[in-house]
Amino acid sequence: MSPVVVLLLWFAGLSEAAGRILPMAARRPGMSRTSVFGLLVAGGLAEGAVFALWPLTAETLAELVQSPPPQGGALVWTPGLVAPLVFAAVLAFPLLGPLFHLLLFVGVGAGQTGQLATATGLGWWSAAGCVAVAGVGLGVAVEAVRRLVVRISAPRAQESIA
Repeated sequence: MSPVVVLLLWFAGLSEAAGRILPMAARRPGMSRTSVFGLLVAGGLAEGAVFALWPLTAETLAELVQSPPPQGGALVWTPGLVAPLVFAAVLAFPLLGPLFHLLLFVGVGAGQTGQLATATGLGWWSAAGCVAVAGVGLGVAVEAVRRLVVRISAPRAQESIA
């Protein structure tokens, strides 16, 4: 992976994390800027890693679907495929955000689908299924980890001793 792609993946992860963390930080006025910055950096690295795993997971699924080994080269991120993900912070917009976010990921997934179909020799619809299953699977895994972190880090209500 080129340094430009790595940097774009990190910016995309940072954007995704900002769309999730900044609204939460706005609702909690007691959070320090240092902790918000730390959450953004850590969240950006985690989200960027998940974005980087998306093509690898899709290619692994394609290998499981396809009986003969793939014909082409490996599926890789290109700056053109990653660039739209930098706009992932649209989650912060209450009504427009989720729909635009979904359309953004469908567009990026369609770009990956063409590349996966060419690299593996699968049909376009089979490659689209692999990309979609990989994206949804990674998304569900990340959401489960987010909920676990929130549950673990949430302050516990103290029981009153009466």
